[in-house]
Amino acid sequence: MPKDKLVELPTDAAHHFVRVMRATSGSQCEVVLPDQRVFQAELVNADPATVKLVQQLDTKPELPVQVVLACGLPKTKGKPELIVQKGTELGASRIVFFAAQRSISQWRANKVAKKLDHLQKIAHAAAEQSHRTQIPQVTYYDSLTNCLDHEQTDYKIVAYEESAKQGEHAQLVQTLKQIQANQSLLAVFGPEGGLTEDEVQMMAKRGIKAAGLGPRILRTETAPLYFLACVSYQLELD
Repeated sequence: MPKDKLVELPTDAAHHFVRVMRATSGSQCEVVLPDQRVFQAELVNADPATVKLVQQLDTKPELPVQVVLACGLPKTKGKPELIVQKGTELGASRIVFFAAQRSISQWRANKVAKKLDHLQKIAHAAAEQSHRTQIPQVTYYDSLTNCLDHEQTDYKIVAYEESAKQGEHAQLVQTLKQIQANQSLLAVFGPEGGLTEDEVQMMAKRGIKAAGLGPRILRTETAPLYFLACVSYQLELD
């Protein structure tokens, strides 16, 4: 798409830019197109909110691999929100929650769509804030088995606290050294009570490797964020 092309902003983005940020003619913003190209743009009309693409930007904010976080459903409303917000900022491509055997909280079938819509809006806002070109999709499964059946990736690991207690740390390092750009990685995390032995054994039979996340036992909302920081360090900063 050539520069000077006019683009009408979506309703939510238009409201935030024009009404909340009080943009006026000539105000600058960044626009991400459906093909993930990023342009510097300027407002040329407030109603409907229309911007002119001024210059394409050479920005690459996405992780070089696709990371799927699979989190056992936490017991409080705030924890999924935190995982989605911060997981988006740290580069996750998908964030899924599943009803683990030890999950205290349960999402009723008639409430799932509303909860996912709320979390998806959080992901959208976090993606804008962190200047990402991709908005992670938020999904829910009613069991770990269904989650694993649907989430097919090149590599799979499970953060298992017993591995951490035993001082295991090689598997995470090994996986991150093996994975190549554009491949995908699924990381499974338990809820507050942890994963059961049955769940861990079931994953082992599927070839999912148990990995420790350092010598400390992390909270269910902390572990996915620690993991994403490790991915970024190994693949982007090292």
